[in-house]
Amino acid sequence: QLQLVESGGGSVQAGGSLRLSCAASGYTYSSYCMGWFRQALGKEREGVAAIDSDALTNYADSVKGRFTISKDNAKNMFYLQMNSLQPEDSATYYCALEEGVTVAAWYAYEYKNWGQGTQVTVSS
Repeated sequence: QLQLVESGGGSVQAGGSLRLSCAASGYTYSSYCMGWFRQALGKEREGVAAIDSDALTNYADSVKGRFTISKDNAKNMFYLQMNSLQPEDSATYYCALEEGVTVAAWYAYEYKNWGQGTQVTVSS
């Protein structure tokens, strides 16, 4: 059974950095797309960054140049390095993993496998 566990959230001041981690286990996909999503209170879940099994990446415009997605195949780990954080980045961040999703266009509704989320709070 596929499991995803996020960690690394916390509270930082504007301009600070955090690195989120997502530990994945129990999956056998040879071709997949892993996405980081976030959801702020009262808002819809939105895609932040994605990486596929070939290490192709994609980012939401709002985080380009500030966030970096990466993976460690040997450890089955996925990461989201977040720099220059702003209050509008505050949200619960989720990782999701699915086969058959392309990094060119990744949407929350395409994913069945989700982590429990980790909270990121950025104060001004």
